[in-house]
Amino acid sequence: MATEHTVAAIDLVTPQVSPRLRGRALRVLGDYWALTKPEVNFLILVTTFAGFYLASQPGSDGFRILPAVHTLLGTLLVASGTGTLNQYLERMFDAQMRRTARRPLASGRIESSHALWFGISLSLAGAVYLAVAVNVLASLLALVTLLTYLFLYTPLKRKTPLCTLIGAFPGAVPPLIGWAAARGRVDPEAWVLYAMVFLWQFPHFMAIAWMYREDYARAGYLVLPLDERRDCFVIWQSAGVSLFLIPLTLVPAIIGESGLVYSVGALILGSFFFFCSARFASRRSNVAARQLLAASIVYLPAVFILMMLYKK
Repeated sequence: MATEHTVAAIDLVTPQVSPRLRGRALRVLGDYWALTKPEVNFLILVTTFAGFYLASQPGSDGFRILPAVHTLLGTLLVASGTGTLNQYLERMFDAQMRRTARRPLASGRIESSHALWFGISLSLAGAVYLAVAVNVLASLLALVTLLTYLFLYTPLKRKTPLCTLIGAFPGAVPPLIGWAAARGRVDPEAWVLYAMVFLWQFPHFMAIAWMYREDYARAGYLVLPLDERRDCFVIWQSAGVSLFLIPLTLVPAIIGESGLVYSVGALILGSFFFFCSARFASRRSNVAARQLLAASIVYLPAVFILMMLYKK
């Protein structure tokens, strides 16, 4: 009878405690997941995979699945660590912005010391994993990206609108990581991919900077000029840069790496992206900025997928 009473007591208590504990555990996991910036990591992985796939040598070697998985996993770890450390460095400023005030660190749901070690652990694990499972060059490229993003681009966001230019250099490295992982070197063709991602970042970030310009200003970020130069700055970095992307995306076809179908697709995508950028540049409204942001998120993966599908 004592056993029956014990079992009955457990049955009464467990349904009350267990869901609460599970819910808390899921919330904590969700917060740590949010620290890694998964929405950014998606585009990083797309461009890394594209670099690896396009660098894969034709013939018996061809595309190798296991090295590709190693490359993506290592890159994801470093990128997640970078995202976490970025939020650690900017936690006080994030708390001043409506867009980021609910982030785990800014809201105090995660201790800053825990986030710091989490970010360091992810970054080191990813760098070591790339060096051991892939090659040293891919690991070094990932580390250079992390260091320049955190210690050059991040502090410059509070000092000069040119931070977008500086940040575009490390931001365009993922396809180089993929290329280096596949070939152990970075060939001239890889720099074409790098240039595409480099230029794409300007209209993409201009849309974000315009939509949240008041938030950024409140937190002391100088992502846009504060004087009469602002309009010219926005026009050039959105419409001007996206126009250059159109001929750049045709380079793979010109050098014989892709064919007619890719060229037509890239031309259509580039024209649409330029249209959205030009409309935003002329109107400079939140609605046009939101449409440009959506177009940018579709444009880059679409161009890289087309390039992979019609690779010669």
